[in-house]
Amino acid sequence: MAGVAPEVHAEFFGDAKGKVMLRNFYYNRDYREQSSSQAKREDWAQGVTLLWESGYTEGKVGFGLDLMGMVGLKLDDGARGEGGGGLMPRDKSGSSRDHYGKSAATAKVKYANSELRYGALSPRLPLLHSNSSRLFPQIYNGTQVVSRDIQGLTVTAGRLDKVKQRDSTDFEGLTIMGQAGAYNATVTSDEFLYAGFDYEVNRNLTLSYHWSQLEDIFRRDFFGLKFSVPAGPGKVFGDIRYFIAREAGEERVGNVDNNTISTNFGYQWKGHTVYGGYQEVSGETAFAFVGGADTYLFGEQMVSQFSFADERLWHVGYDFDFVDVGIPGLKFTFRYVSADHVDPTHMSGSEARELRARGARGNEWERYNEIAYVVQSGPLKNLGMRWRNSTNRSNFASGADENRVMVDYVFNF
Repeated sequence: MAGVAPEVHAEFFGDAKGKVMLRNFYYNRDYREQSSSQAKREDWAQGVTLLWESGYTEGKVGFGLDLMGMVGLKLDDGARGEGGGGLMPRDKSGSSRDHYGKSAATAKVKYANSELRYGALSPRLPLLHSNSSRLFPQIYNGTQVVSRDIQGLTVTAGRLDKVKQRDSTDFEGLTIMGQAGAYNATVTSDEFLYAGFDYEVNRNLTLSYHWSQLEDIFRRDFFGLKFSVPAGPGKVFGDIRYFIAREAGEERVGNVDNNTISTNFGYQWKGHTVYGGYQEVSGETAFAFVGGADTYLFGEQMVSQFSFADERLWHVGYDFDFVDVGIPGLKFTFRYVSADHVDPTHMSGSEARELRARGARGNEWERYNEIAYVVQSGPLKNLGMRWRNSTNRSNFASGADENRVMVDYVFNF
C-alpha cells in the first residue's frame, strides 16, 4: 500500500493540463428601426479564463477534478452607457458593470469508457446546447454521464437544477426561452432531465435519439440523421434534425405544442463548402427550448433564432478555407436566411400587434458574414482574430445590424 499514493499523485497531477484563455470582445447591435429608449447595444470587454484539468487517479475507477476561474473587465459600453450585449452584468441603471468574476468546479469519475461529471457543466447536445457566444460559456449545475463502452454508440444522460448565464455571477432557476412573448420566461423549474443515444452505423452515417424534460414546463424529443458520401473530388453531406415539444407536469407556461424540422445539405471539396436547407416550425406554439441556450437549429443566426410559431425558411451558405490557396488559418463564411408565414398571435411588440390587427403573417431575413484568421507561426502563434457581421430585417420585430469583433489567445501550461 505504501507505493500506491505516489502513483495516484502522479496520475492526478502528472496528467493535468491547464490554460489561460484571453478573449477581447467588441459587441455592437444597432436597432435601425427601434423607437424605444435603447436603440443600440454596445459593449467592449476583456475576458480572462483560467482552466485547470486534472488527470485521473490510478486504478480501475479514476477520480479527477476540473477548476475554472473567470474575470471580465469592461473597456467601454458606448457613449450613453448602452450595455446589454451579454458581455458584462448590468447595474440598475442599465449600464455595464466595471468588472466581475466567477468560478466553477467539476468533479469527475472514469470507469472504462464511461465518465461521470458532477458540478459545473456546459452540455453541447441537441436538446441543451450551452451558449458560448460571449466572453464566458453558459454553465449549468448538475450531473452528467457519458458512456462509449459499446462500439459506435454514445449514451448521454444527466440531471441539471440551475444555470449561471453567460454574463451572470449567480446561479438561478431554469426557464423556457420567451420567444418574443410566446412563453412566460419568468416561470422557473428546478430540474432538467435528459438522455440521448448517438449511434455511428458506419463512418458515413450517424443516427440519434434524445429525450429531455424541463420539470412542469415541457418535454422534448429529438431525432437526428447525419451522413456523408464521397462524390467526385469531394463529398456530399446532410443533416436532418426533427424536434417534438409538448407541455409537461403542472404545465406552468400553459400550452406547448411544437414540431420543428431543420435540414442542411451540401457539398465539400478542397477549401470550398456550399450548403443549404429548409426549416419549418409547426404546431400551435413556437419552438421550445431552455432559456439562454442555443436552439441547435440550422436557421439560428446572430440576430434572430428563426424559430417562431409557423415560421418557414430556406437557408444557404458558403465557406472557404484559404489554405487551399496558400493562406492557412484564414477562413470566410457567408449565410443567408429568408423566412415567412410567422404567426404573430402570441408575440409582444408593436410590430406584431399591427400584424395581428391586419390579420397578416410575419416575415424576416438575415445576411451573415464572418472572416477569421489564426496566426500559424512565430511569437503570436495561435492568436485568433474574428469579425462577424449580420443584417436582419423583419416586419414583426425591430430590424438590427450587428457586429462582433473577437481576439483570442491561449497560453497552455
